[in-house]
Amino acid sequence: MEFNDNLPIYIQIMDLIKSRIVSGQINGGDKLPSVREFSKNLKVNPNTIQRTYQELEREDLVFTQRGMGTFVTEDIGIIKRLKKDMAGTIVNNFIVEMEKIGFGPNEIVEIVSECIEKEDK
Repeated sequence: MEFNDNLPIYIQIMDLIKSRIVSGQINGGDKLPSVREFSKNLKVNPNTIQRTYQELEREDLVFTQRGMGTFVTEDIGIIKRLKKDMAGTIVNNFIVEMEKIGFGPNEIVEIVSECIEKEDK
């Protein structure tokens, strides 16, 4: 994994795990890799993975069972809310960038509609 110097590594790893959860690559109830294993795979300090898991736990996306490991929540509502929040962030960023290059709301909708129609063909 390539890390961006402008964002803390633990946040980038959180985003990776969140993306995998909402895309279904990681399912509710799945066990996440151990801190040691994940840090070795990503070539980061184990404390970084520990912080990542703590923050995900604070957001109720994962839970830790002592001696067993860290697991993804099975609460579908939390996962759906995360997916919707992530989509909102992507859409907002898209709109901001489109406005920066001079497009208005109606033009943005038109362009998106055209792109969707092309995808459906």
